[in-house]
Parts: sequence; C-alpha cells; structure tokens
Amino acid sequence: MQDILSVIQERQSARGLYDPKHRVARQDLRKILEAARWAPTAHNMQNFEIVIVDDTTVIEAIGNLTYPLSTTFIRENYQQLSFSEEELLRKKVGLPASHFPPALTTPAAARGEVTGEQENSFVGRAIKSSPVLLIVLYDPARRAPASEGDFLGIISLGCAMENMWLMAASLGIAFHVVSALSGDEVEKEVKGLLDIPVALKIAFACRLGYPVTPPAQLRVRRDLEDFTSHNHFGNREKM
Repeated sequence: MQDILSVIQERQSARGLYDPKHRVARQDLRKILEAARWAPTAHNMQNFEIVIVDDTTVIEAIGNLTYPLSTTFIRENYQQLSFSEEELLRKKVGLPASHFPPALTTPAAARGEVTGEQENSFVGRAIKSSPVLLIVLYDPARRAPASEGDFLGIISLGCAMENMWLMAASLGIAFHVVSALSGDEVEKEVKGLLDIPVALKIAFACRLGYPVTPPAQLRVRRDLEDFTSHNHFGNREKM
C-alpha cells in the first residue's frame, strides 16, 4: 500500500477509453467497495446503495442512451479550459482542453453554437469501453436528524466517492466519475434498466478499468497560501 499522501497526489480522473477486455479482479473490486463501506457518513446513516454493472450487454445498453449536454455546460466548460500547459500552470485551476472532444474546445462552444446532441456520443463511447460501472444511489430517507436539505448527506456521498477513488488509485485501477447518468431523463432510463426503486436517486456513476491510453499527467492545484488564512480571513502566511 502506498503512502496515503502520495496516493492522494497521484490520483487523477481517467476520462479516456478503457480496455473492455481487461477485467477488474474480483478481489480488487471488493477492496474498492470495502473502502466505500467505511466512508464517514452523517450520523452513520450510510445513505447509499451501489449497483455493480459488469454485464457487457447492460453496459452497452447504458452506453447507447442519449446524454445531451446543455448549452450552459458547453459554454461554461469552455470558459474553464486551458489551451496550453503554461496557461494551466498559471491558472492553477480547471482542465486542459485536450480532455474534451474538439467541438467543445472551439470558440463556437463559447458562443453557444455547439449543441449537446452533437457531442453527447463521447460519454456513451466511454461508458461502453468500461469493464465495470458502479452506480451510486442516494437514499434521501437515510439522513441525520434535523437536517432538511441534507447538506451533510451530500458530503457523505463525496466521502464514499473519495474512498473508492483512492483505493482504486492505490491498486492501479483507473477511475472516472460520470455525472451524466443523474440527469432527469437519463436517470429514468437507467433506473428502468437496472430495476432501481423510484425512491432512490442516482448520485453519480464511476467507471473502473484500465485505459487504452494513459491519462495526461499534468495536474495543477493552488498553492497552500492561495487558500489558507491564519486566524483572520485574508491573513496569508507561508506554511
């Protein structure tokens, strides 16, 4: 097992295609799920269920769904892209344009002239290349007392995600969070395919596998002094 900070620093999102024939070992998948099991959750309500999808015909069916991207997503995504390593290193936030299909990285995208229908297919291709999908469900009935809105419950789902991601990274397994399955229309179709009860919500899905092409290595973060204050907000001191 790697040093935990090294795993955190090296963890990344593998957005590209995976090798569908390179299966995730059952014992490794169990470790990833065990990591989710021990995630901290508000009031220990363990407010999630996970559907493991490794049947290729079911994965194919999910990948064949339509995943429309909103004009707002396309426009705001463009605004957050960097088009060179130098720009990404200077900004310290956002993603390289190379992570997205060409149509989403042109000035036309910024002007809202690219439709989601034109560029939804890359989501489906990515899903269909995955040997395993984990569909993480949110149970709004399991919440801490006096927590209308369940803000801490949503944080709990993030804790489960992070635990699984770090375990996968420590095992050398790629991990990619797919939020497209939680869109209203798509969610209905996925819930129908997987017999998911109406009361449960799809929080997110994650792809597990082994990339055909290793993901880009350049990753950026703000410096500690960019987001920490000492005793009073804005009092920046070097750690």
